[in-house]
Amino acid sequence: MLEIKFKVPEPTLRRLPWYLAYAQFVMKRGEYFISSTQISKDIDVDPSMVAKDLSYVQISGKTRVGYEVKELVAVLEKFLGFTKTHKAFLFGVGSLGGALLHDNGLAQFGLEITAGFDVKYELAGTSINHVPIHHIDHFRELQTKTGINIGILTVPIDNAQLVTDLMIEGGIQAIWNFTPYRIRVPEFIIVQNTSFYAHLAVMYNRLSVIKECENCDK
Repeated sequence: MLEIKFKVPEPTLRRLPWYLAYAQFVMKRGEYFISSTQISKDIDVDPSMVAKDLSYVQISGKTRVGYEVKELVAVLEKFLGFTKTHKAFLFGVGSLGGALLHDNGLAQFGLEITAGFDVKYELAGTSINHVPIHHIDHFRELQTKTGINIGILTVPIDNAQLVTDLMIEGGIQAIWNFTPYRIRVPEFIIVQNTSFYAHLAVMYNRLSVIKECENCDK
């Protein structure tokens, strides 16, 4: 089986949007150059790590000056794929799925949701924010016509694996999983998990520890 080796480490890919957002911020302030030291100080990342991360995008800073802000923004946007349109299907048109369909901000990052799918027949033929909703039985037909290979998973957890299998069988190669269920996929399928519940659990736990420490000091 073909072994795929990714050149850019995932931790680096997760930090690059931080640098982009910061560069966009300072550009709006009218600054022309920023250094890796300035970036590291303001977003709390080690300066050597910033320099190493940016080495992957092949942009060179000027000695004692830093990176040209406009160039850094343009290079990062292109490298991260935000300047190219990536079309996707959404599976599960509930409250979360509907919210994502309403989110026009996704287009700023190159993501265009072209259709939503659900098991509820009453939703078929409707639309949300001009995005048509279809019954999930029509997924394969539309995938064959469009070749879209990105799927956004927002179904209830008891249907998460079933719908995942359906997506993969129908040609989806990358899944943005918003469910707390850890879906099982073949090794050649890309999965990005975004679980609000997991982040909430960490936040609640850390808060409880802080409160316990405060009580210990009293």
